[in-house]
Amino acid sequence: MTEIATPTRASSAASDVSWLTPEQQNHWRDYRDGTALLTDALARELDEDTGLSLAEYEVLVRLSEAPCRTLRMSELAGELAHSRSRLTHTIRRMEDAGLVQRKPCAADARGVNCTMTDLGLQRIVEAAPSHVISVRAHLIDVLTDDQLRALGTAMGIVAHVLRES
Repeated sequence: MTEIATPTRASSAASDVSWLTPEQQNHWRDYRDGTALLTDALARELDEDTGLSLAEYEVLVRLSEAPCRTLRMSELAGELAHSRSRLTHTIRRMEDAGLVQRKPCAADARGVNCTMTDLGLQRIVEAAPSHVISVRAHLIDVLTDDQLRALGTAMGIVAHVLRES
């Protein structure tokens, strides 16, 4: 019996592809370039102003909003859309800096909790103002309210679909 290969994204014949229109291609490139440049600017300014990486800052934000400043590592990874291994490396650096602590989950011995320390809370309180200024300068104040709402709605849908797949 001959096995029939099903096409994958990488192996689909060119004739099977629904190519982007010139307008779609322009929007895609604008999105790709805009997000890359925005992320680079925010990361550079955050590091220069606070010494924190964007990943570290986002961990501290999520923990600062959690009850008792604690989340399970798996929940934290899901909220940040990071792989568990990438998050583990980030948390290890943050633990070494005294910003967070990892402890076994009391309710489930298989789980590990991540808790923000007092030093971590101090760092996020100090870092937040300059980061918000950067976000405003490079995104919020550049767009109209309608544009920002459309962007947030669109990317929320994309994030939901990708998390579900």
